[in-house]
Amino acid sequence: MPETQAADDAATVVILRDTSGPEGEAGVEVLLLERPGRGSFAGAWAFPGGRVDPEDFRPGDPARLRADDDGAAPAAVPLAARRAAVRETAEETGLALNESDLVDLSCWIPPQRAERRLRTWFFLAADPGGEIVLNESEHVAFAWLAPAAALERHAAGQLALFPPTWVTLHGLVGAESSAAALAEAAERGPRLFASFQLFGENGRIEAVLWNGDAQYLNPGAIGNARHRLTLTSLPWVYERTE
Repeated sequence: MPETQAADDAATVVILRDTSGPEGEAGVEVLLLERPGRGSFAGAWAFPGGRVDPEDFRPGDPARLRADDDGAAPAAVPLAARRAAVRETAEETGLALNESDLVDLSCWIPPQRAERRLRTWFFLAADPGGEIVLNESEHVAFAWLAPAAALERHAAGQLALFPPTWVTLHGLVGAESSAAALAEAAERGPRLFASFQLFGENGRIEAVLWNGDAQYLNPGAIGNARHRLTLTSLPWVYERTE
């Protein structure tokens, strides 16, 4: 069972900007950063973010939160995570966000077998404008991509993504504007995803499951309910039944 108390916390910001297609249709693009081909998440594309550091805490901050499952929203997002999100974005991209710019989106709890058990808080924010200046020790490239285009590149093997990034992009497909995406997230509230890995006979991960899937926490269970991302081949397949 995924432990709700991960080893540490991290924060990630999904930065959106408005765009229009070749025929003038409205949409959004997201900022993705490419990791170097070494170290953690080597070669992957992800949103700006990083670990919550001691400097992000203030006296009187509430204690760490525990989440029982991924079916209920957390009572509140730790203030330190919001500060870390702003700080990491500035350090990695040079973009200046304010804490008030952030809209709570989701919280991702890694599976038990994950090497780095960072419970990660995802936020949405509109592009504050300004030149992107990468921290060359952490990222080697950046791109503004429509969510659907990023998923298409992943499906073609041209872009490496991890499941939380993939699912977040999937949820933004079809967004008409940054304002609309931010308003929808604010109305819905943050979602929790406590990940459970489903392994095949060869020992490889076949899918990542979340609460609501018939086999969540019990691979031998019988049922058709689905909330999973199947990873056996490209393109990955996301299923979520009501």
